Amino acid sequence: MFMNVQRLINEIVPDEPDPAAANALQEGLGGQFGEMRTMMQYLFQSFNFRGAAAKPYRDLLYGVGTEEISHVELIATTIARLTDGSPRYKGSAKKPLDEPGKGGATPLADAMSMGNIHHYLVGAQGALPVDAAGNPWSGSYVYNSGNLVLDLLYNLMLESTGRLQKCRIYEMTKNKTARSTVAYLIVRDQAHENAYAKALETLGVNWGKTLPIPKTDAERFPEVKKLLDQGLHLKQYTFSLDNLSEAGKIYRGSAPAASNGASLTTEQRPEGFPMDIAVERPEEFAPGLDPALLELVQATAELELAEADAPGSGAGTKRR
Repeated sequence: MFMNVQRLINEIVPDEPDPAAANALQEGLGGQFGEMRTMMQYLFQSFNFRGAAAKPYRDLLYGVGTEEISHVELIATTIARLTDGSPRYKGSAKKPLDEPGKGGATPLADAMSMGNIHHYLVGAQGALPVDAAGNPWSGSYVYNSGNLVLDLLYNLMLESTGRLQKCRIYEMTKNKTARSTVAYLIVRDQAHENAYAKALETLGVNWGKTLPIPKTDAERFPEVKKLLDQGLHLKQYTFSLDNLSEAGKIYRGSAPAASNGASLTTEQRPEGFPMDIAVERPEEFAPGLDPALLELVQATAELELAEADAPGSGAGTKRR
């Protein structure tokens, strides 16, 4: 059973809209090595897990898979921020991010030449379950062999490849919104690499010779270095509300491939950052609740309350 906290797992830094950067991020969301893949793969591996004696490994998969849900949310919200704003927008970094410039172009004109046209055509300036080429995400990406060592090896490769791709996306754009999210995911991918590498070590697998992790030198990215200095790559969240997770039996001790003797630790969950709901977009015919709809909602609610309070309804005593 999953619970949710209405906070983003990482802060999204505001910047100008950038549809091209949004499309690059689609690979990190719906691509073969993206966040939707990791979310579904780890959760299905944990759902299908067998063997009570190996519960710490199931709990590790459960914790990482649950975190990936928040990564899907983070990257999808980032894509929406990068496409947000009418293409009439002609402002600059010195003006409010949502202020259209005077003498703007035809509404939605940028959709014809920048990024992914489907972000505007069918997504109402929001994220889509596709890769950067527009191919739909596929459940066939999910690897779940039922063999613990094989699954862990595959997961380590998946995290390493995902981190490599995100480093490339980082170097494709200067946009602060895109980079703030990509940098965070680069560091968390490293934490997950540590999780699966450590799990393999406890099973006697010399993964360092079997599957060397690619060298990305990501610490040269300022946003990444800041998070590494905070030790974000050395902790794993359990997301266990009842604290029954045994993932800490695996995610502990010295970090794999660490040269400075750093240690791994587990926490229940991060504090998170405030979450805002995006504004309406009239040019997408997505206005939200306009005054007429709000009036209708209020009238309907009052009617339902009156019916509930009517004698013989049986509901009057249950109202709070």
